[in-house]
This record gives sequence, C-alpha cells and structure tokens, in this order.
Amino acid sequence: MSDTAAALRLELADKIGSAGWRKALETVPRERFLGEAVYRPDKNRFGWWTPVRRADMPEGAWLALAYANETWPTQVEGLLAEDSTRPVSGYPSSSSTLPGLVVRMLEAAEIEEGDKVLEIGTGTGYSTALMCQRLGSDAVFSIEYDLLVAARARDAIVGAGYAPTLVEGDGLRGYAENAKYDRLIATCSVRTIPREWPQQIRVGGTITAPLSGWMGETAFAHLTVADDGTASGRFLEDDLSFMTARSHLPPPRPPLVRGLGIVRESRVDPSVLQDRTALWVAQLAIPQAQIAWGDGATFLVDAGTGSRAEVQPDPARGWTVRQHGPLNLWDAVEKAIETWQEAGSPHKSGFGLTVTREGQRVWLGNPEGPSWSLPA
Repeated sequence: MSDTAAALRLELADKIGSAGWRKALETVPRERFLGEAVYRPDKNRFGWWTPVRRADMPEGAWLALAYANETWPTQVEGLLAEDSTRPVSGYPSSSSTLPGLVVRMLEAAEIEEGDKVLEIGTGTGYSTALMCQRLGSDAVFSIEYDLLVAARARDAIVGAGYAPTLVEGDGLRGYAENAKYDRLIATCSVRTIPREWPQQIRVGGTITAPLSGWMGETAFAHLTVADDGTASGRFLEDDLSFMTARSHLPPPRPPLVRGLGIVRESRVDPSVLQDRTALWVAQLAIPQAQIAWGDGATFLVDAGTGSRAEVQPDPARGWTVRQHGPLNLWDAVEKAIETWQEAGSPHKSGFGLTVTREGQRVWLGNPEGPSWSLPA
C-alpha cells in the first residue's frame, strides 16, 4: 500500500465527509477496483469514450484519477476498457460510480453495523468492499448479471482481502438462499420494484433503489417492508441515479415523424418538461412512452402501440398538439402535470410508492392522494 494512495484516501474521506463510512473510505483501495483501464469521455464527440490504461500513465497520475470523486466507466456497450484498443461509442454498461454518490446511497439505505445486506449490482465491487470493511464480509451478499463484470469484481474484492457472498445471476430475482435481509440496495435503476425483493426482506427492513423510466428520469425510493409483505415509503430528496437494469431498458425508439394526427390547443407549455420533476410526473402518466426534442417541438412516442404526440408553439398563441394512434399521450401528460401543479409543484420527495402483490402505485402527498400505477 503506497503512502500516496493512503494520503489520497484520507483526502477523499475528508471531501465526502461521512462519519459512518469514513473508516471504510480510508481503507478500501479504489484503484484496485478500476482494474487496468477505464474510459474517459471524448471532449469533442458526444457519446464517444477513449480507454485510458494504467500502464500508460505515471503511477501518481493513475492514483489521482482513482481517488478523484468522479465516475469512471469500465465497460461501454459490453466492451471492457482493458479490452478496447480504440475509442468506442455508445452508453456505459458498467462504471465505478463516484465515491460521493456511493456513500450517499449507503447512507440513504441507513446501513449500520449488524445489518445483513443484499446488494443488487456488484459492478466494479467498490461499494461491496466498503460494506465488507464496515459490516464484515459475512454480512454482505452481492449479485451481478454480467459475467465479465462479475469476474472482474470478484478478482478485485478478493484481492483487496474481502470475502462476501458473490453471486452471478439476475439481481431482479434477489437471492433467496440467504434471506431474509435487513437491507436491500440496488446500484442499478429499475422501472418497477421486482416482486421478489420485498419477500426477501425482514419486517421493518428496507429497500433502497433508484426508480427510473423510459423518459430517462429517476426518483430515489426508500421503502420499509410491513408484516403483510407490502413495502411503502417516500422518495428521497437526493436525485441519485445509476445505470438501468438491462431488462428494464426501453425498446428502440421509432423514427420521429412530423405532422401526424389530430390537432388541438395544448393546455400545458411543453417547456415545463425541462424541469426534472415535471418530466418524472409525465413519465408516470405514460410509462410506456419515450420523449425527444427537436426543431422547437416536443415528441412523445409509444413503440408498443404506435401512438405519438407532437407539441410545439403556435404562432398565434400558446401551443398546439398533434396526437396519433390509439393512446392520446399528451392528454395523460396534461392531466398529470396539472395535478402536480395544483399541489404546488413539489419535488419528487413529495411523492411516495406502495408495492403490493397486486401492483405498484406512486402517490402524491400521501397514500390516499392522486396516484399512478407503474407498469406490470
């Protein structure tokens, strides 16, 4: 263990400022979990990534990169950085999330000594190691779907001296073999809470997971499991997000076609959807739809039904909407946005989520307030 790495860990712990996780931050060697290469974003080409190799950098520069409070992708579109010989385009499929965000997630889950934790999404294994350091390896269970990512994480975790239970499989099914757990945390975003999760948590235990959707917006759920097997709680103030579980990703978006459908005046200015909470509310209203912007217009497309909406400013006044297909997408968005605005346009933390065997509802204000069902 180099003096430089130890000093940088202390610096990182000071920067993050977490009392409960400070010792773990000071101890766990993040550089080990970056492997031999990471991706850096191309400054000139959006969506492109350049592999940066440890062997090509001075050791001090690599350690400075490792202990920067930044996210470093380690895999893009299934290609690990150490296996990449040139810049690649696409979306990261695994990353070493910035440590500050990792710790905020662990704090939000209210993990403490004595807890038995199920982690959905091992990733690089850094968060797994932090929990092992604080709770002991016997208390940590972690699942990773991607076999390449899982193997890489296992090498790093074991090499750092930890021995949690590591499972290769679908984390959306949980890990029933060692249930029940005190805490479940998901380091991937999910579209709905998988039905197996509440069944594997003790009464009074918690589920902490980012809830995302096909418009790209996320809210951070913190749920408590009741004795009847339901789970309920509010969304937190932190706007944390992680990469979406692969089976919860949207289908390819159909091409945008202008000028389709019946025209009417819109009651809502589409620019309100630039607000993250407003966009999340719209996503609740039409969870099967995707959104795009271009040429001054806002487009909604439902790949499943072919329904579309196009909203744009009207030269005479206000805005007009064209809707086509079996679902009037903008009608549902207008109603949801107006409901939210009438309640004072609260942040996502003004909403909550109830999960039962029959379904899942996001509610506004309290469980008896206006609500939207999540997709089955």
